[in-house]
Amino acid sequence: MNSDCIFCRIIKGDSSAKFVYKDIDLVAFHNIRPDAPVHVLIVPVEHIESINALEERHSALISKMMLKAKEIAEELGIKDSGYKLVINVGSGAGQVVFHLHIHLIGGWGKI
Repeated sequence: MNSDCIFCRIIKGDSSAKFVYKDIDLVAFHNIRPDAPVHVLIVPVEHIESINALEERHSALISKMMLKAKEIAEELGIKDSGYKLVINVGSGAGQVVFHLHIHLIGGWGKI
C-alpha cells in the first residue's frame, strides 16, 4: 500500500467509496466524478502504478479484473446495452491516479 495513493486509502477504509465488489485481490467502486450514468473503477488491492509496471506474476490478476468487469456490467444492467473498458497509462494518456485501474463506463442506452 502507498499512503499517498487515494485508491490505497479507499482499499484500507481510510477514505470512503460506494463499493460494488471487494475481495482479497480486487475492489470495485463508483467513480465520484462519473463520465456516464454508470462509471465504476476496478482496482487491484496491490499497489501497481500502471500497465507499465505489470510483471508476468500479475497475469491472473489482470484476467480476473477483466472477467470481474463483465460480471459487474451484468449486475449493473449494462451488459446488453453496451459499455467501455478504459485503462489510461501515464499522464499523457489521462491517468490521474497512479494506481492501476479499469474504468467500466456505460449506461447511456440502458434498457
